[in-house]
Amino acid sequence: MYEIEFTVNALEDLQAFKKFEQQIIISGINTQLKYEPTVENRNRFRMRPNEVAEWELRLGKYRVFYQVEDVVQIVSIEVIGFKIGNQLFVRGERRYL
Repeated sequence: MYEIEFTVNALEDLQAFKKFEQQIIISGINTQLKYEPTVENRNRFRMRPNEVAEWELRLGKYRVFYQVEDVVQIVSIEVIGFKIGNQLFVRGERRYL
């Protein structure tokens, strides 16, 4: 089982959402990333090299970008946002990967 930790920025990203959205995101993180966060499926995949994170988790329109440290089994949540079409928004601002 992996331990989930949030960066300060990810916590700020999460606070930008409404409470019910926060619950959807946190529930999805706990369900999808506690066990085998590096096994790809239709909602969880390795991204092309970028400056944000190595992995992306899709939770409907929400996106969770994370890193995995296998040696100590920690999933570090780096950024949380949502997508409209092919545009990513984090805390209401468009973000490029």
